[in-house]
Amino acid sequence: MLMLWVKALHIVLIASWFAGLFYLPRIYVNLAMESDPAAQQRLLLMARKLFRFMTMIAVPALACGLWLWLVVGIGQGQGWMQAKLGVVILLIAYHAYCGRLLSLFEQGRNTRSHKWYRWFNELPVLGMLAAVVLVVVKPF
Repeated sequence: MLMLWVKALHIVLIASWFAGLFYLPRIYVNLAMESDPAAQQRLLLMARKLFRFMTMIAVPALACGLWLWLVVGIGQGQGWMQAKLGVVILLIAYHAYCGRLLSLFEQGRNTRSHKWYRWFNELPVLGMLAAVVLVVVKPF
């Protein structure tokens, strides 16, 4: 029974983390296009708060996933789980890079265009697609 509660919590936390991974780069699109200092400050405040929330959500989301894998044994020794762990590592790197980009915006050192951020924004969609297919279909 505990495993089902942890699994449900993991799904909700992952969905919440992904909401941030989808939205933060959209804020960056607007920041890259914005020239008004007051509007930039508002967007930076939104980005800071969202990044903090995303990080606070990602930690228990990943902890629940690790518990399901290491304690319960879901996917142990299976290829689909190893591939999913690779996807998760890439998503963690994406999250960290979002933090780096936020730091550059805060320092006034962004060099990327809004078009670049629009493309960058699509990467977590691919990560989510890969993770869901691996978990549901278990192709190997």
